[in-house]
Amino acid sequence: MALGLLLLALPGSAAAQTADTSRTISFNRDIRPILSDKCFACHGFDAKTREADLRLDVPEGNYDPSRGSAAVVPGDPAASELWIRINETDPDLRMPPATSHKELKGEELATIRAWIEQGAKYERHWSFEPIVRHPLPNLGADELSPIDTWLLARLKGLGLGFSPEADRETLLRRVAFALTGLPPTLEERRLYLEDQEPGAYERMVDRYLESPAYGEEMARHWLDVARYADTHGMHLDNERQTWAYRDWVVGAFNRNLSFDRFTIEQLAGDLLPEPTQDQLIATGFNRCNVTTSEGGSIDDELIYRYAVDRTSTTIQAWMGLTGGCAVCHDHKFDPLSTREFYSMYAFFHSAADPAMDGNALLTPPILKIESPEMKQRVAELEARLAEVDRRIAEIALGVSYVDPATLDPRPAAETTEAIWFDDAFPEGNLVASPGHPPTFVDDAGGAAVFSGSKALRRQDAGLAQDVWSEAKVPLSLPAGGVLFAYVRIDPNDPPKTLMLQFHRDGWQHRAVWGDYDAIPWGAAGTTEKVHLGELPAAGEWVRLEVPLATVGLAPGERLTGFALTQFGGTVWWDKVGVTGSFDPASDPTRSYLAWRPTQTQSPVPAELLTGGEVADDSEDAALRRRYLSEVCVTTKEAFAEPVAERQRLSDERKQAIESAPGTFVFRDLAAPRSSFVMMRGAYDKPGEGVEPATPAILPPLVKANPEGRATRLDLARWLVADEHPLTARVAVNRFWQQFFGTGLVKTSYDFGSQGEAPSHPELLDMLALDFRESGWDIKRLVRTLLLTRAFRQSSYVTPQLLTIDPTNRLLARGPRYRLDAEQIRDNALALSGLLVRKMGGVGTKPYQPDNIWEPVGFAGSNTRFYQRDSGEALYRRSIYVFLKRTAPPPFMSNFDAPNREQSCSLRERSNTPLQALQLMNDVQHVEAAKLLGQRAMREGGTETDERIRWLFLTVLAREAEADELAIVRQQFDGHLERYRSDLDAAKRLMTQGEMPADAELDAAESAAWTLVANLMLNLDETLTRN
Repeated sequence: MALGLLLLALPGSAAAQTADTSRTISFNRDIRPILSDKCFACHGFDAKTREADLRLDVPEGNYDPSRGSAAVVPGDPAASELWIRINETDPDLRMPPATSHKELKGEELATIRAWIEQGAKYERHWSFEPIVRHPLPNLGADELSPIDTWLLARLKGLGLGFSPEADRETLLRRVAFALTGLPPTLEERRLYLEDQEPGAYERMVDRYLESPAYGEEMARHWLDVARYADTHGMHLDNERQTWAYRDWVVGAFNRNLSFDRFTIEQLAGDLLPEPTQDQLIATGFNRCNVTTSEGGSIDDELIYRYAVDRTSTTIQAWMGLTGGCAVCHDHKFDPLSTREFYSMYAFFHSAADPAMDGNALLTPPILKIESPEMKQRVAELEARLAEVDRRIAEIALGVSYVDPATLDPRPAAETTEAIWFDDAFPEGNLVASPGHPPTFVDDAGGAAVFSGSKALRRQDAGLAQDVWSEAKVPLSLPAGGVLFAYVRIDPNDPPKTLMLQFHRDGWQHRAVWGDYDAIPWGAAGTTEKVHLGELPAAGEWVRLEVPLATVGLAPGERLTGFALTQFGGTVWWDKVGVTGSFDPASDPTRSYLAWRPTQTQSPVPAELLTGGEVADDSEDAALRRRYLSEVCVTTKEAFAEPVAERQRLSDERKQAIESAPGTFVFRDLAAPRSSFVMMRGAYDKPGEGVEPATPAILPPLVKANPEGRATRLDLARWLVADEHPLTARVAVNRFWQQFFGTGLVKTSYDFGSQGEAPSHPELLDMLALDFRESGWDIKRLVRTLLLTRAFRQSSYVTPQLLTIDPTNRLLARGPRYRLDAEQIRDNALALSGLLVRKMGGVGTKPYQPDNIWEPVGFAGSNTRFYQRDSGEALYRRSIYVFLKRTAPPPFMSNFDAPNREQSCSLRERSNTPLQALQLMNDVQHVEAAKLLGQRAMREGGTETDERIRWLFLTVLAREAEADELAIVRQQFDGHLERYRSDLDAAKRLMTQGEMPADAELDAAESAAWTLVANLMLNLDETLTRN
C-alpha cells in the first residue's frame, strides 16, 4: 500500500460490509469515540508522535499530499484507504498493528462504513462547540417540564415511557438523602404525608433546600473535586489547618452563592477589590494540593509540581478535561498542546507559598480568621488599653525627671546594677524557647523566687534554653562590667551543664558551668566558649558571674540578646543583668537623649535616604512617656501599676489574636516567576518561554488590562464568560450526576475525545444555558432537577428495562444507587439519635481500628499516632472527620471515598464482602444500633410488633409489611432467648462504644433490640437511595 497508513489495527469483518445506512451517522456521537479509542494515539492531535503524517480527528488531516489522495473519500468506502486498511486480511498491513491490542467490533466497522457512505462529514468535538438552545420536541404533553420532554422524546423513540411516580414515603427519603445526606425524621415524614394540598412535594423539597445540612451535603461533592484534606499528604504527612476552606464551601452552598462567584472567589478571591475575609478563605482551593518538606527535596521541582497540580485541577474542575495529559507532550486525543498547558500553568507558577511546607500547621501565606467574638474581645481590650494609656500620660505630666545628659557639669560615673530580666523578658522582643514556651512560676520548688514575684523554670532531658534577642533597647556594657544571672538547681534533678550566652554581632560569647562538652556550641578554648567552673550548689539561689573580657566583650559595646541554656535537669532562673561603672549621661536607662536615637534608627540604608525625618511634638511626647514609664530606672517605679496593667491587657490582646485559627490562602509573589514549556515534563529542562494564556480551541481570554499580563482574575472571569462552552456544561453535568447517579456525560471528569458523548446532548445544552442565564443559581438548578418527573419515578426495574437500559442512562425509571460512605455513617448516627449537628471547625477523629496510622507514620510526624476523640466529636457529621491522606479513614475508603490526593469528579461504587463485615461489626455502627434499639424500646411502644413498626418508620420512612414483620419478630425472639440464657454476652454487647447503655432498660432485651437495629441498618434498602 503506497499510502502506508499506520491506523490502529482492526480486523476485517464481513458484518461491516452490510452497514445499516438508514440511521444518520454523527461523527461526534458515533465515529469520534471509535477513532479516539482505536486511532488517535497515533493519528491524533499530538504531532510529535503522529505516524505517517496522518491525522484523523480533523478532515484536513487525512489527506496524503504525496499521493494526492485521502484516507477517507466521502461516499466511497472502497476508495478510502482507512476502510481498506481496517479490513486488511494481511496482519502485517492491517491497521492498527496487532501490538496495539485494539480490535474493532463488527458493529463499529459497520458504523464507519455507513459514515463514509453518508459523506464522511466531520464535526468539531461537541464540548468545544458553542452552547445552543435546541427547539423542544413536540410531544403534545404541555404538563411536562422541558427536562422531562427531552428525556421522554428519547424514550418514545425506543417505544418506552416514564415509570409511575414513586410513593410518597420513597420520595421523601430520596429527597432527604439527595439534599441533606441524612434520613428523614418522623416529624418530617408526618409533615409531608399530612400535607395533601397541591404543591406538597415542592414544599418538602424547599424545606430541605433551606436546611443547613444541605450545604454540608453539597460541599462534600465539591471537596472531592478540590482535593481537600487535613494533612499535607507526603513524607511526615503532618496536619495542616485548612478547615476554614471546607467551612467556606459549606457556607457558600447554604447561602446559595452563585456558581460564577463560587468560581471567581476560589480562583482569584485575593485579586478582587478590597477582598473580604471570606473571599480570601475561598482561595484555599489552590492550597489544597499535596505538599512536602522532605529532606533532600529540590525547591524548583516542588514549585513546578505544585503549579502543575493546580493547573490540572483547575482544568478538570471547571473544564472537564484531562489537562495533565499535556504535561509531557501534546495531548494525544484533545486539542491541547504542551505550550497551551504551560500557558495555563503560568497563571499558578508565581504562587507565594514556599516549596517546603515546613511540616507546619500553617504554611504561609495564611490568614488569621477573625470571628465576631474575637473582634469584640479585641475591641474591648483596646478600649481598656486606651484608658490605661491616658493614666500613664497623666502620671508622666507629674513626674520629676532631669536628663543627666543636659546637666553641666555632667554627673560623675557611678557603680550600679542594670537589670535586664526580672519576672519577664523585656517587652517587645522575640522570645524563643525551643520545645515549649517560657514557663514563669511563683515559687522555686517550694522555695521563694529570688527577686520580684516570678522565676523562669525549665525542665528537660536534653539541650534546652530560653532565648531573648532582637533587643529594641540594646544593653549597654559598663566599665568594669560583670554580667550575672541567678540560678537555682533542683537537687533531685540537676542538669549536666549550665550556659549563659550573650549576643552582640552573633552568639559568640558563652560561659559554661559543669560538663564542658555536653553542649557542642562554640569553639573550645576561646572566648566563644569559656569554662567557669563546676555546677553551682543545688537547692539554693546562686549568682553566676561573667566578667566582660572573659567572654570577649568590652565596655561601651551593646548586647542585643542573651540565652539561659542548660543540658537536662530542672533549673529556675531569675534576675539577669550587669554591674559596673555607669556614666548616667550616656546610659540609656538614665538618659532620654542617650536612649532616644535607638528608637528612631531607620532600617533604610543611609545612601537611600533623601533626608532624615524629625519626630513631631506628639511623637516625641509618646516616646518620652514610654521612656519614663518603662525604661528609665529613676522614674519607672512611679508607673509600675498602670504599666503592669498595660502589659497584662496587651498580652490578652495578643493572645486573643494569636489564638484565632488560621487557614491557608493563595497569593502571588510580588514579581512573577518566568514560565516555560518544561520539556518532557522535567522541572529542570525549560524550553520556550510562555505567558499566562488559554487554549486556542476555546474563546479568547479578555484581559482587564489589555496592556498587562493576564491574571488569575482574568482566568476566572473567562471560565464563567457567556462564550465559554465548557464550564456551564461541566457544572450542570456534575449536579446531574449527583442527583441521578450518572451524568448526562458519564465521564464527568473527561469532556474530551476519550470521554463519553452526552446521552442527551440537547438537554445538556438546555440545562447549561438555563443555569448561566439564571445567574448561575445553584439552588434553582437543584430544585428544577428534583421537581422533574424523571427524578420522581419509581425505581422499580422491569425485565424489559433491564435488557434495554441496564444502567438507566435513558431514565425510564427513577435513580437508585448505594449511599456514599459519608451518608452511610451519618445515616446510622442520625437514626440512633447520636448525631451531633454542630457545624464547622477542626476535623474530628471518631472510632477507627488500631494501628491504621502507625504503619505509614514517620518518626516526628504529628499524625503518626491516631488519638481518638471523645464526647460529641465522635458523633459529628462525616464531612468533618479528619482526613489523613496517607491513611484515610478506613470506613470511608471501604465505601469508595477518595483519599483526596488529587481531584476526583466521579467516585466508583463497589460492593464487597468487607463492606458487609464492617457494617455488622464496626464500633460506630454497633454503638448506633445499640442506641437505635434503645430508642425503639423507649419510643416505639411496649409490644414487640409496635417497636418493629417504629423501626421501619424510622429507618425506612415506611410501614412494615406483614411478612417483614414476621421475619423481624422471629429474629428478635431468637436473640432474646439467647441473651436471656447468656446475660454476660448481652452486657458485653452493650458496652460497645463510648455512649453508655441505658441502665434502666433490661440488658438482655436491649441486646436483642441492638441486633435487630443492626439488621435494619444493614438492609439493602437502608443503604440505598431508592
